[in-house]
Amino acid sequence: MATAIARRRTGFTHDIEIEGGHKLVADEPQDAGGADEGPSPIRLVSAALAACTAITVEMYADRKGWDLGDLEVEVEREDDGRGGASSFTVTLRVPKPLTEEQTERILRIASKCPVHRAIAGETPVEISDRIESA
Repeated sequence: MATAIARRRTGFTHDIEIEGGHKLVADEPQDAGGADEGPSPIRLVSAALAACTAITVEMYADRKGWDLGDLEVEVEREDDGRGGASSFTVTLRVPKPLTEEQTERILRIASKCPVHRAIAGETPVEISDRIESA
């Protein structure tokens, strides 16, 4: 099981602890009532999608022996007007030319990253039916 814990610092600023000793800060922008001390949760989702896509593609290319060079993945998010997203657009950039077959395979593999699958609705999310005392 993987664990991430968000603890309120002040306002909407939260310190996040992730297994493995990693720490992040999440907050809302000032125009949404936050202090802008870190990215908003939906921005973290966009960043997670970019990182996951890059890692998934790089792992695949490494297994195939393909040198992609310095891969760059950009994620554009269309806001839904409620602090979430109505869509994400992922763009991959590679400095080296790819064959048509490599391009097709890379694009197919990019959509198989775990974050893509999760936000595309392939992973159920369940809210526990109890609230625990701290």
